[in-house]
Amino acid sequence: VGYKWWYAYGFLSSPGNCFDIGNATRQALDEFCHRQRFLKDVFHCTTDEEVDRLPLEKVKSVKDFSLDCSSAGVAGNGALMRLAPVPLFYFWSPIEAVSYAGLSATLTHGSIIAYDACRYYAALIVAAVRGEPKEKLLSNTFYNDHQHWFGPKNLHPEILQVSQGSYKRPRGYADGIRGKGYIVSALEAALWAFYYDGNSFRKGILAAIQLGDDTDTTAAIYGQLAGACYGYQRIPENWRQQLYANQLIIGIAYWLHFLGKQQHNTE
Repeated sequence: VGYKWWYAYGFLSSPGNCFDIGNATRQALDEFCHRQRFLKDVFHCTTDEEVDRLPLEKVKSVKDFSLDCSSAGVAGNGALMRLAPVPLFYFWSPIEAVSYAGLSATLTHGSIIAYDACRYYAALIVAAVRGEPKEKLLSNTFYNDHQHWFGPKNLHPEILQVSQGSYKRPRGYADGIRGKGYIVSALEAALWAFYYDGNSFRKGILAAIQLGDDTDTTAAIYGQLAGACYGYQRIPENWRQQLYANQLIIGIAYWLHFLGKQQHNTE
């Protein structure tokens, strides 16, 4: 519903309207709106707001109704660029963080590759927030060392290759690293920038952008992991000050942390 509000009303969008939405996400949200019309009839809702506020348990009780609105095989980078709130909320429980990260992808991106890209990247973010050093995050054995976080579902071979260091190509662009729309390419590009950033958030963001193609998404993916690893104070101050609604974003980050800890303590 939150994604729908952003799409339809510009909820939490910096210019106040939805812009530059990816085709896969647009199609999935159109399908979700179509499915909501069915829910409206089932529960005799009279307004869109009423159907938006249906409890999740009620929605899940409807036979054959699914919130996964993507076509099969969709593996764009949109699922990865929005990932960070999921591992930040669940980092107290790495197994849950990895599981819900995968599920967050399937709402709009139906490929198992997108699902596993988000699971793997969420694990990296969780490990960073929990204080694991950068060299461990970038180790070719990270997945094996944390396999208990992933449960019985092994990573897709393409994501497994990434976890084993396929992005570690010194010449970057000249070696074929590209910030393209395909989620594996985007994942490699972000990790390449992180690997070669000299522990500088500024340098890493600029390196991600200079790979070309889908520059803002590559930088957003990089920033999630680099921010978790380096911390807020390592982001250039003038960038932080110029960020739209920066105080709101800080407040939401604290709220995510608080709610996540509260949920963990009650389980």
